[in-house]
Amino acid sequence: MWEVVQVRAGIAYDCDVLVVGGGIVGLSTAYAITRAAPGTRVTVLEKESGPARHQTGRNSGVIHSGIYYRPGSLKARYAVKGAAEMVKFCAEYGITHAVTGKLIVATERAELPRLHALVQRGRENGIPVRELGSAQIGEYEPEVRGLAAIHVGTTGVADFVGVARQLGAASGAELRYGAQVVRVDRRPERGVAVLTSRGDVVRARVLVNCAGLYCDEVARLTGDEPGMRIVPFRGEYYELARPELVRGLVYPVPDPAFPFLGVHLTRGIDGGVHIGPNAVPALAREGYGWGVVRPREIAGTLAWPGAWALARRHWRYGGGELLRSVSKRAFTTAVRRLLPVAEEADLVKAAAGVRAQAVLRDGTLVDDFLIKEGPRAVHVLNAPSPAATASLPIGREVARRALDMLGSV
Repeated sequence: MWEVVQVRAGIAYDCDVLVVGGGIVGLSTAYAITRAAPGTRVTVLEKESGPARHQTGRNSGVIHSGIYYRPGSLKARYAVKGAAEMVKFCAEYGITHAVTGKLIVATERAELPRLHALVQRGRENGIPVRELGSAQIGEYEPEVRGLAAIHVGTTGVADFVGVARQLGAASGAELRYGAQVVRVDRRPERGVAVLTSRGDVVRARVLVNCAGLYCDEVARLTGDEPGMRIVPFRGEYYELARPELVRGLVYPVPDPAFPFLGVHLTRGIDGGVHIGPNAVPALAREGYGWGVVRPREIAGTLAWPGAWALARRHWRYGGGELLRSVSKRAFTTAVRRLLPVAEEADLVKAAAGVRAQAVLRDGTLVDDFLIKEGPRAVHVLNAPSPAATASLPIGREVARRALDMLGSV
């Protein structure tokens, strides 16, 4: 049937579905498409020389339980389901992972109501949670101090870069690296043609935008107005020089006004303990340090009304994050709230990451995953953490939309 349509239209398509972005969400989408509809031709374009070079490969590596997220939201549903599926996927393919559990620790009385609210939220999301008194914290983390805590048993860590590679290999998709999208020509009656930085033209029936830090720009190249803008926030990390001080994962009680979880301690798959991240505005979408400055991208952020509204609304919180960015002593103070024995000399600078945070025109931080559709296009417009955890169910949802669209054109 498709071959007849193709001949009648006089169009030679290079693939049925073109996925832009070779992070874990893009590769999970390719994997889900070929699993659901064998024979569907999928091509993935990634501007870097390999997969998972940005958000996927620059985070704490945590398999999130889903305890933080509003019941019924995509984040809650996909994280809870995705955590179990991620552990199973890693076990099936021999990818390094561990289910360690984690502590969320209240260190001030003002945090206790929020900690109790997390217990209720966890139960509503179907997550086993154990409440701990101050003396019980030492059962899990002898060096951690707090007034109370909760233990979440389904949290773990995984090699998400390894997961992304396996998804790409198992999908059977054509993976093109070093292929940055520079132009998109979409015609509803003829499909989508994409020009890459190498001068290649790739023609597809449907485009899927999983471009992460650049997803809003790719949406606009396609001709769709996303109604949001990516405002990049850099998360800076340290390594703990004495990793024996922390057994597993230790988090503070998060501020519910923000999608950031605060400075936490994470024993990774390599046995080291990562400390962080904070959350400061980045001066480029790939601004992994203060020295990376891209004036065009800064101008784009400043031209977005939501960026100014966000700054006015949360300048005090942002000031604290900036202080921790420029002062190791301030960062250490944040760590010592959870781990009093930590000293400034224990913190060794590590690689930073950048969160692709969608911000609406009124300054609202998009809290849930955001997926929108246009003619012959599906756009994933907000998929920061816990997207790696939830990548398998996210990929299936995006694949479903793309295949429905494919069937209607």
